Amino acid sequence: MSNWSPTPAAAARHAELADAPESALQRALRYGFAAGLLGVCLVPQLRGSSEWIGWLPLWLVGMPAAAWWALHRFRLPRVVGRLASTARRRRAGSQARRRPAQGLRAARRQATQVLRAG
Repeated sequence: MSNWSPTPAAAARHAELADAPESALQRALRYGFAAGLLGVCLVPQLRGSSEWIGWLPLWLVGMPAAAWWALHRFRLPRVVGRLASTARRRRAGSQARRRPAQGLRAARRQATQVLRAG
């Protein structure tokens, strides 16, 4: 297993590639998704299912959307990423401490008294 990690220079190059003009595959997936969505919205027969391939909206909308998302390496939109980072923020202060088990001692005393009386 390799322990290679990209240098900051490689990371900067990766950011430049993200802004590169779109590829033919990305364009085809985007048009396929848009055409499938438009077809499902406008043609009622495309909202049903087929004996051969199953539920049509899955294949016309869901699969092109999943492939398009996979092409972008499953990145979340920036807004969702910001919301997730604020939710993970830790509270200020120290870690909670365990309370002494005083209730357990009282229960033991009561149990021994019942056994002695009985």
